[in-house]
Amino acid sequence: MRTILCLLLLCLYVGTCCAQFTETPLTDKEFLKLKKNEFKPKKNLFTKRIVPVALITAGFLLSTSDFEKSLQNDIRSSVGKDFNTKIDDYTRYAPVVQLYAADILGVQSKNHWFDQTKNLILSSLISNGASTILKKQIYKERPGSYGNGSTHANSFPSGHTTTAFTTATVLYEEFIDTNPLLAYSGYAFAVATGGLRMMNNAHYLSDVLVGAGIGILATKLVYHFDYLIEWNPFKKLDGVAFAPQYSDSYGLGFYFTKVF
Repeated sequence: MRTILCLLLLCLYVGTCCAQFTETPLTDKEFLKLKKNEFKPKKNLFTKRIVPVALITAGFLLSTSDFEKSLQNDIRSSVGKDFNTKIDDYTRYAPVVQLYAADILGVQSKNHWFDQTKNLILSSLISNGASTILKKQIYKERPGSYGNGSTHANSFPSGHTTTAFTTATVLYEEFIDTNPLLAYSGYAFAVATGGLRMMNNAHYLSDVLVGAGIGILATKLVYHFDYLIEWNPFKKLDGVAFAPQYSDSYGLGFYFTKVF
């Protein structure tokens, strides 16, 4: 429990480090600066596909190879045969905590919070749907006993890793133009999730690589074509601001304003 709390605090810290704090209430001019800016895509679809396709290709090539089996044995020997942790159940969602914490704290993002949520849901449905289909079609045995000591033929690809890289890529897309440190920080949790799945003896390297590639690719596709679904019932509510505020007299609080 202590480890989980530390991870959540770290998520909030990353989102807080670049938040805007004001000692006095915001003026109308300052408030207008808080409006979200819209950014045009800087890369074409082919460029966006290079990394995820490379990960997926490498995963398929390594699957069931002697190399990944040897690597898995080395990893288990280094961490101990009895190693088992549930931290990876939480780290896969850490970028989501970072995303909404940054929104609450006023960090400028690419999209409105409703569009962020819409893209997150669509990306998750596509990536996890693809991962589930592959699991059923390929029917690959897990590297060994896990959890209750049973083995399951649903190892390829890693669902935890798919989710982790999906949420990390949403965070990346939203903040890469305004806060690169925050944008890339989600991938640290995603990589940690994939590594822990292998340390738990739940997945091989190929499972993790393909899961990562699917998560990134699905999210990149959703953001590339997000202009096709522009519906946002909350975007017409202009003049609403929600931002943190700090003063020596009252301490930390939140500032809410509505301009008529």
